[in-house]
Amino acid sequence: MRKNRIILFGFILVIVLVLGYLWMSGKSSEPEKSNVSSSQVIDEAYQLIKKEAVFSKNEKLLVEGAIRGMAEALEDPHSSYLTKEEAETQESSLAEERVGIGVEIMNSGGKFIVVAPIKDSPAYKAGLKPQDEIVRVNSERVDGKTMAELVRLLSGDKGSSLKMTIYRPSENRHVELHMKRETIALHTVSSEVLEVDGKSLGIVTISIFGEKTAEEWEKQTKALVERGINGLVVDVRGNPGGYLFSVSSIIGTLLQNGSTFAYMQDAKGVLETLNTVNKDNPYLNKLPVVLLQNGGSASASEVLAGALKDNNRAMIVGETSFGKGTVQETHPLSNGGKLKISTHKWLTPKQQWIHHKGIEADLKVEQDELFNTDIKYYHGEFHQGDYGDEIKYVQQILSGLGYNISRKDGYFDEATVEAIDKYREQNKLEINSKLDETFFQDLTNTINEYKARKENDQQLQMGVSYIIHSLNK
Repeated sequence: MRKNRIILFGFILVIVLVLGYLWMSGKSSEPEKSNVSSSQVIDEAYQLIKKEAVFSKNEKLLVEGAIRGMAEALEDPHSSYLTKEEAETQESSLAEERVGIGVEIMNSGGKFIVVAPIKDSPAYKAGLKPQDEIVRVNSERVDGKTMAELVRLLSGDKGSSLKMTIYRPSENRHVELHMKRETIALHTVSSEVLEVDGKSLGIVTISIFGEKTAEEWEKQTKALVERGINGLVVDVRGNPGGYLFSVSSIIGTLLQNGSTFAYMQDAKGVLETLNTVNKDNPYLNKLPVVLLQNGGSASASEVLAGALKDNNRAMIVGETSFGKGTVQETHPLSNGGKLKISTHKWLTPKQQWIHHKGIEADLKVEQDELFNTDIKYYHGEFHQGDYGDEIKYVQQILSGLGYNISRKDGYFDEATVEAIDKYREQNKLEINSKLDETFFQDLTNTINEYKARKENDQQLQMGVSYIIHSLNK
């Protein structure tokens, strides 16, 4: 395959931090110039619009509309036309850190669909999930808007609040989410050591596959090996993708030199084999490995999962991944814009195309209800006898925390009062039997603390148990 700009992503919005910029290996290719036999009809339509149309005849907008229409006619959510401004936004999104909410979004048939929130980002904490459709940002509907317009709606100062209305197909309902914009640093790899039953396990989390991810991975995993870890857990939950060279380098530390980790298939069906290339034997090759994934694990994360699964190198724990099996190339256009089109499929080592299917976990584990709770930033004051979504939310959380809640429909009854009073007493808050700003904030802190405790992460616990069992055989 020629060395040009090859990507797998929805749209990069680091300002909303998007980061699905999966696959790059060089510079963008220049489009080949050729005549299209039917181009005359385009010229005819253009001239008729310029001459006869009573509405706007802006030449730039007409041309961009034609290009965008051709991209949309492909019926591929990952193929698109980027205006000069959108292209510049994409390029600027690669900064070390940006203020935003942290989510990858794609435009599918005019709908803005969430690919994945970045782990621990504001969008992630608020409960935004893969496949959610963005309907409103604050009070403004997003249908009919361009990606650049959506970026502007999602942009804002650090600490500023954002309300988003989404449609969740899995639940067939609309959900209102509240989040605050934060600084999102692109440090893509973190690690720690977990001591369990006399064994040391390395836990490595990869948020995205960026330019320096492979370097970060090597540094941190070698440090873990030096500490004498007995097993490795790789966490790519909520990881929307990244660069091919990054994920291939990481795979190269886990598989033997020359191992097939994926295939590229062009439009003619021709397959190209992608193999690992290492100077030395993988330094992690003797460690048992578990990979954690969920529905937000996409693109490069799926390449990693597929490579490890098909080579029998790791146990995949969690949920079925997102299911993105196409490769895009970007081409600069003379107007400053870019055309991004899907040019290849990528296949697993067993030549499976996972598009719209995802990679199934070997051990399927769902998180408990409280761990999966969407954090909502509610305001206002509520008393016994009131009714509303804010009260329903509190009832659900308190029930998940073990408080005696008789109803969870949003009606502020006596049992809810008693639960609130008990919560206030246990958390050293003023006892006043009401919901207010102080209560909502403390409840948010409690949920975050609950999610931060590893014993509540059932997917991680299952992965750890599997490794311990393997070591004790």
